[in-house]
Amino acid sequence: MRKYFQRAGDWLDDRFAPVGAVIARKRLKIPLIVLGVLLVYALPIINPPLITTPNSDFPNVLFTVTLYAIVAVGLNIVTGYAGLLDLGYVGFYAAGAYTVGILTAYHFAWPFLLVLPIAMGITLLTGVLLGAPTLRVRGDYLAIVTMGFGELIRITIRNTAWLGGTGGINAIPAPQSIGAPDGLFQIPHLAWDGLNPLIDLSRSTKFLVFGVLDATPYFWLALTALIIVILIERLVKTSRVGRMWEATREDEDAAEIMGVATFKFKLLAFASGAFIGGLAGALFAAKAGYINPVSFPANLSILFVAAVVIGGSGNRWGAIIGAVIVAYLPERFRELENWRLWFFGIALVIIVSFRPQGLFPSYSQRKARRAARQNARLDHSEVVADV
Repeated sequence: MRKYFQRAGDWLDDRFAPVGAVIARKRLKIPLIVLGVLLVYALPIINPPLITTPNSDFPNVLFTVTLYAIVAVGLNIVTGYAGLLDLGYVGFYAAGAYTVGILTAYHFAWPFLLVLPIAMGITLLTGVLLGAPTLRVRGDYLAIVTMGFGELIRITIRNTAWLGGTGGINAIPAPQSIGAPDGLFQIPHLAWDGLNPLIDLSRSTKFLVFGVLDATPYFWLALTALIIVILIERLVKTSRVGRMWEATREDEDAAEIMGVATFKFKLLAFASGAFIGGLAGALFAAKAGYINPVSFPANLSILFVAAVVIGGSGNRWGAIIGAVIVAYLPERFRELENWRLWFFGIALVIIVSFRPQGLFPSYSQRKARRAARQNARLDHSEVVADV
């Protein structure tokens, strides 16, 4: 009897051990994610010597990197999920920034937290108004139209006095601080003597006090916004809407034959990307305190697209890593002032040439490449067998 129980136990172990392993991995995954997020929040406080930017303010660089990551997630919805090449994404970025500038400083004095959802709503409406007439064209034509939209926004701002004109908008207030001027509490930074951490009592961050000299609270605000955007985008991607986006990207004509309202879902993707771009622009305006048309050049859209393409179009984490590469590396190697853009351009050419699907391609692209390799091996084995 004992032998039979032992065999039954072995059979159960063989059948359910993988399930138990999955459950254990999930239980381990959540604490690791929480620990990783807390570590990212603590980066400007820890100031790690290997990744800090010695010639630039590290918290300010982290804020810029986070803004680029937010933009990359939004543009990845448009380009990576729906397959729409948008070369005028900076227009939505500018619309969010100027909405904040106009409503908080230039014509009104509304608080930032009230203006933030308004800015996102206006950019969403802008995306709908732009997408409704233009998304009926495809490919290169759509890219040309969106590029024209970005330039149209910049030229309109520059030539409209009500929007600040060429002088821009200054004295944009920061988000409302809590417990100002000293904050709820102060967090001292770390200084490093080689690899030995030391507490730097001369430098501290006032918790949730948005000042001029310390960009750490702005980084925390932007990082919180990025996490919320990722969570919402993940829910949408795994829903029916995400499947419709993927079907439209792979073959729009076939999707229409199968009953997918491709225009509606393309417009939804365009509006969603505009919504997220407006969020990034609003955060940029609140941190910068001053914006003008020069702040939103056309090549900024190209840089946003490069971040998505380098990281991996269709993969949210790839797009975020691409944004980190595009925004962080030029600041990390700022000492190579005369050569850093040259090296950056060479790196882009190499990546696009040898890894056209990006550093971290989407799951569907990886699956397609794996199937292609398997078919190639089968064909080769059949040829060898025939010989």
